[in-house]
Amino acid sequence: MAGPAPGRRLRPLAALALLLALAPGLPAARAGQAPRPAERGPPVRLFTEEELARYGGEEEDQPIYMAVKGVVFDVTSGKEFYGRGAPYNALTGKDSTRGVAKMSLDPADLTHDTTGLTAEELKSLDDVFTTVYKAKYPIVGYTARRILNEDGSPNLDFKPEDQPHFDIKDEF
Repeated sequence: MAGPAPGRRLRPLAALALLLALAPGLPAARAGQAPRPAERGPPVRLFTEEELARYGGEEEDQPIYMAVKGVVFDVTSGKEFYGRGAPYNALTGKDSTRGVAKMSLDPADLTHDTTGLTAEELKSLDDVFTTVYKAKYPIVGYTARRILNEDGSPNLDFKPEDQPHFDIKDEF
């Protein structure tokens, strides 16, 4: 059986090359130049409640972090919303999943606990998680509660894809 004609094999490659050359936002490699390495954000790390509390926007020279669904976001670029004295500062320095779901700044709602939330609140949580936090702010880590047992030992049964309202393929 004969293989495809050489011209047929080159068409997809030529189309890919054209797409890469014309695609906005993609770095163009010029002949003789090595492509620039992709810029990387801060390393992703695991935060205990105490560590996350250090990034509540109280200190001017510190970044501002908050967690939603156990994912820690750097919200420093939204300092006017999350910084000291700002309207949503109460959400920072902690996992405020319940508060985000309920659109509440009540201190009782500023927790990771989603027990008893309505289907509408859970949908709102997923929408805000995706369209606000994941779309605007870099992920800098995860809360320890998401991965560790109460005694601090590794949760060997932890599987992100099995967690309620969590889809790992949407996170990266």
